[in-house]
Amino acid sequence: MVATEHTGGRDLALFDFDGTLTTRETFPDFMRHAVARSRLLVGSVLLAPVVFGYRRGWVAGNPTRASIVQVGLRGVDAERLRAQGAAFAHDALPGVLRPEAMARLAWHRERGDRIVVVSGGLDVYLAPWCATHGVDLLCSVLAERNGRITGYAGPQCVGEEKVRRVHALCDPRAYAAIHAYGDTPEDQAMLAMAHHRTYRGKAVA
Repeated sequence: MVATEHTGGRDLALFDFDGTLTTRETFPDFMRHAVARSRLLVGSVLLAPVVFGYRRGWVAGNPTRASIVQVGLRGVDAERLRAQGAAFAHDALPGVLRPEAMARLAWHRERGDRIVVVSGGLDVYLAPWCATHGVDLLCSVLAERNGRITGYAGPQCVGEEKVRRVHALCDPRAYAAIHAYGDTPEDQAMLAMAHHRTYRGKAVA
């Protein structure tokens, strides 16, 4: 973790990724990119009740994503998945970035603010994207054993977990002001900790 050194008046800018910096959710796109076609077909059948329940609001996002990761990625070679994640970050993500949000990110960079992407998305594609753009990352992480993916490593980075991760990374009080950007109820806890909040592209009180 990064030490909480004096910031010299810089602000802290917290960006959700999917739907905030991008025009749509990228988790499903990555699963289609990385999972073998035969496994996708089997998974679509096994997960149909879960996905239906999620779309109807009967099943929460956390168990839905956990089920998708278990069915789609459990047992997959971790090194190969990281390579697929890097390729996805390089080839697919640029085409779904939201121009106005990326302009705001650039604005924070020009000001010298600390920028952190705080996302429920997966580390295998968010880590290379954030490294390319020179921003910090807090996200959901995949676990592995003996070189194979086993599922999520710890809690998914959504809801209150976003706030916990930010506090583990740095002391928000050390910054002159906090800006937060999100687009779903899973971002509300992070937005609540900010002085300046933007929800679905609009400033909110």
